[in-house]
Amino acid sequence: MDPGMNQLLKWSIENSENPHNDLTATTDPKTERPSGHGLNEEAIRSLMGGPSDADLMKSSMAAIQSPDISLDNKLMAFDNFEQLIETVDNANNLENLALWTPLVAELSSAEAGIRRMAAWCIGTAVQNNTKTQERALAVNALPLLVQLALEDPDDQVRRKAIYAMSSEIRNYPPALKVMMHHLPEELRPGGVVNAADMDDVDKVMDGIKQASAKVTKQS
Repeated sequence: MDPGMNQLLKWSIENSENPHNDLTATTDPKTERPSGHGLNEEAIRSLMGGPSDADLMKSSMAAIQSPDISLDNKLMAFDNFEQLIETVDNANNLENLALWTPLVAELSSAEAGIRRMAAWCIGTAVQNNTKTQERALAVNALPLLVQLALEDPDDQVRRKAIYAMSSEIRNYPPALKVMMHHLPEELRPGGVVNAADMDDVDKVMDGIKQASAKVTKQS
C-alpha cells in the first residue's frame, strides 16, 4: 500500500469516533471534530489524488535532465528536489528510484548552478545516514566532489562540494579512505584520521577549505 494511503487509513481509524455525534457531549462539537492534524503531506496528497514524494522526485530529476527546460526552471526543480530529500525516507528512496546516478552526473554539468545544486543535494542526502553514504560511495561521487572542491572556478560550487564531502565521510570510514586517496598528498594528514572523531574530520576539512579558498575565482 502507498505509504500516504497507509497513514491516511490509520488516521481515519484513530479518529473514527466523532465526538460531535455524541448527544451527551457537553463540549462544542466544532472543537472536538477531527481535523487533518497528524497527517503528513504524503497522506494529504494521497487523499487529494496528488503525486507522491517519489513521483515529485522523479519529475524533478526529469526536468533537471531535460534539454527543453530553462536553466532557471532546472534550478527551481533542483531546489524542490533538495527539499524532498531532506527527509530520511526520501533520501533512502533515491536508490529505489534509480536517482543516484543521474544526480552524481550533474556534478559534471557545464552550468555552475547545476553543479552547486547537485553537490548540495548529495550533502543533504548523505548527512547522518549510513545507507545513503554507502550509495554515494558506490556511485563514485567522492572523486568528483574532491575535484570540484579543489578546482572548480565557482566559489559556491566549491563550498557545496566541501559540504557534501564532509557529510559523506563523517562516521563512515570507507568514504574517508576513498577521499584521502583522491586528495593531493599535501592535504593528507600524517597520522591516522578517525571518521568518528569530529575533531579529526574537522582538521582534514579545514585543510581542504584553505586549499579551496586559493582557487582563482570565476570572472
